[in-house]
Amino acid sequence: MLKHIPAILTPDLLKILMEMGYGDEIVIADGNFPAAALAQRLVRLDGHGVPEVLRAVMQFFPLDAYTKEPVALMEVVPGDPAAPVIWDVYRDIIAAAEPERCHFEFVERFAFYERAKRAYAVIATGETEIYANILLKKGVVLPEGA
Repeated sequence: MLKHIPAILTPDLLKILMEMGYGDEIVIADGNFPAAALAQRLVRLDGHGVPEVLRAVMQFFPLDAYTKEPVALMEVVPGDPAAPVIWDVYRDIIAAAEPERCHFEFVERFAFYERAKRAYAVIATGETEIYANILLKKGVVLPEGA
């Protein structure tokens, strides 16, 4: 056990977050996402929702400062009446962690799947909200005082 590490961040997930380099992407996926079919590296957190995973990850994960939109969401399929309110929760979580990086890109469903295939890892959750998938692009950690 370690102090100050959220219990939701498993050893495998912490290792992946540490291994990721600048520009690498990670997907936190809802329960409907084809995570096992797409992931290069898969972390299963089935008993948890995306917001709690995102909140824990954002305590340690620097977002890319050189990308206009370091966060991507799967856009609603045209004609689908869904209105994902969970996106407002994500905006609050990102704004609390890195307010200057709270710019979201909306990616067409199949284009999002293609990015997920190239992502460093996918975290599969048990989230039941639809369109709850979120992709984060990793930035750099600057030296103290920089």
